[in-house]
Amino acid sequence: MARGLGKGINALFTDFNAKEDEQFLEVKVKDCRPNPYQPRKQFSEEAIEELSQSIQEHGILQPLIVRKSIKGYEIVAGERRYRAAKAADLEKVPVIVKDMTDEQMMEVALLENLQRENLTPIEEAKAYQSLISTLEVTQDVLAKRLGKSRSHIANSVRLLGLAPEIIEKINEGVLSMGHGRALLGLKDQSKSAAVIERIESERLNVRQTEKLIAELNERKAKKKTRRPEKDIFIKEREDTLRERLGTDVTIHKGKKKGKIEIEFFDNDDLERILNWLDHK
Repeated sequence: MARGLGKGINALFTDFNAKEDEQFLEVKVKDCRPNPYQPRKQFSEEAIEELSQSIQEHGILQPLIVRKSIKGYEIVAGERRYRAAKAADLEKVPVIVKDMTDEQMMEVALLENLQRENLTPIEEAKAYQSLISTLEVTQDVLAKRLGKSRSHIANSVRLLGLAPEIIEKINEGVLSMGHGRALLGLKDQSKSAAVIERIESERLNVRQTEKLIAELNERKAKKKTRRPEKDIFIKEREDTLRERLGTDVTIHKGKKKGKIEIEFFDNDDLERILNWLDHK
């Protein structure tokens, strides 16, 4: 299991700043590559363009955090600045080179995005799940390390169990995390498309969505068909066998064939029933 970091991104960077081997450099943009553990998958082209124009006028005010790799540098934090620098045709960018493990890269990248609220609920959920798997920690331990509640981590990860089309709408911002959590409670998932359509057309908030789903679940429960009454002849035979065997007996009769189910409690009880059948 990886050692805990658990002090927040600012404390992490402070600790790394204290290292004597830390380097402040200017490196070629072409020698940098995105963080392979970057939880953020969607970047606004409009925001990148705005930052690119600012960089052209004022330069990069905050260095990128990187680590040395076999081929150049991997970006730990600052991928948006890196993308904007490329768009601005910069040849070099200022960086702080830090020595980090893969686990530290994953955690710092997630913390940076969480603090800046850059992630969609699905990106956040996938990042949590990835850290849980990679660091081999429980949701409770991860929650303490990231300064989140365990319920928040659990509810986020649960979103990954939604249908792909719902996940896509959450990623696009059409549905919120709250909408996603409500949809997880829909008993008949075949109705999810109709529910989403109503959420969009009627602009339902989370509370209204929860109420709608509760009504649909209640209707489903009422629609459950009652089992047809058994033939009186079958019921009499079941009663007779129960009395003679001293255990529960169920007779299932189909159109062409049927079966008899005899319940037993343990090996001794089974042996007792078999002995009774052998003598009949």
